[in-house]
Amino acid sequence: MKVLVTGGAGFIGSNFVRHLVNEHSMECVVLDKLTYAGRRENLQDVETEITLIEGDICRREDVDKAIQGCSFVVNFAAETHVDRSVIEAGSFVLTNVFGTYTLLEACRKHDVEKFVHISTDEVYGHILEGSFKEEDRLSPRNPYAASKASADLLCKAFFETYNLPIVIARSTNNYGYYQHPEKLVPKTIIYALLNREIPVYAQGENVRDWIFVEDTCEALSLILHKGETGQVYNIAGKQEFTNIQVVQTILRIMDKPESLIQFVKDRPGHDIRYSLDIQKIKQLGWKPKTKFEDGIRKTIEWYKTNRWWWTTIIQAQEIDFHHKFT
Repeated sequence: MKVLVTGGAGFIGSNFVRHLVNEHSMECVVLDKLTYAGRRENLQDVETEITLIEGDICRREDVDKAIQGCSFVVNFAAETHVDRSVIEAGSFVLTNVFGTYTLLEACRKHDVEKFVHISTDEVYGHILEGSFKEEDRLSPRNPYAASKASADLLCKAFFETYNLPIVIARSTNNYGYYQHPEKLVPKTIIYALLNREIPVYAQGENVRDWIFVEDTCEALSLILHKGETGQVYNIAGKQEFTNIQVVQTILRIMDKPESLIQFVKDRPGHDIRYSLDIQKIKQLGWKPKTKFEDGIRKTIEWYKTNRWWWTTIIQAQEIDFHHKFT
């Protein structure tokens, strides 16, 4: 079984490719634009076992080249950082919406057996109590979330109109190996290692449900093999913490002082709380396995051991955007 993984050199995508190769011995083709967040280094341990193609999902010729002979497509390719979408939304609309459209058309053309689209809990908007179910209304509140919701609707439309075998997976906040330093968990770990101030929006009271990336990969593998076409599956760790609790946990484990925390002005449209109901995917036979603190300890150790991976990133790239919202 040959699988095309778009965006497979990014954070979750590279972990998923590694999972397919190591756990399922699957033949993988990776199509990635290799932007700031998609890096060859993320796949260095499996690069000899996969086909890596540098290309853009918005370019039909790139997609046609990569999809040849593939029975399945899993689409991770996306612009993902909310802060960046608030500053400049255009690239999010182009990649996340038009890019998904290009992939859907290619799947029609090449008679793909299943197209798994990776979405996000953010398409539902925020929820103060309870948890969103798959059939709940989409109500995105920032440009990133709106672009992903638009892609979800395109996928559903192609299923209804063309009977294209799509499945949508919506996950809560992932953390783990190879996550770009612009995200909360790796940034906190790296800045703690460097004894830098760690920016936290407002008072850090926004709530997220956190899931270790290896658990997500197992859920996505199950959806790829057993997910029903036309359906949406929520994926969550069912471990909710405020942002300040996450930062405090990391600092405690690393034996670093909370005086490193720097509260900054909140970003526009900052969702208060995300939470997903996962009864549907549990019926397929999956549930999260990794306790938050256990996963965080593994993640801290990885960033400690792999300074070579993130040092060049923080030296060459902007990873703090809060000053642009003041």
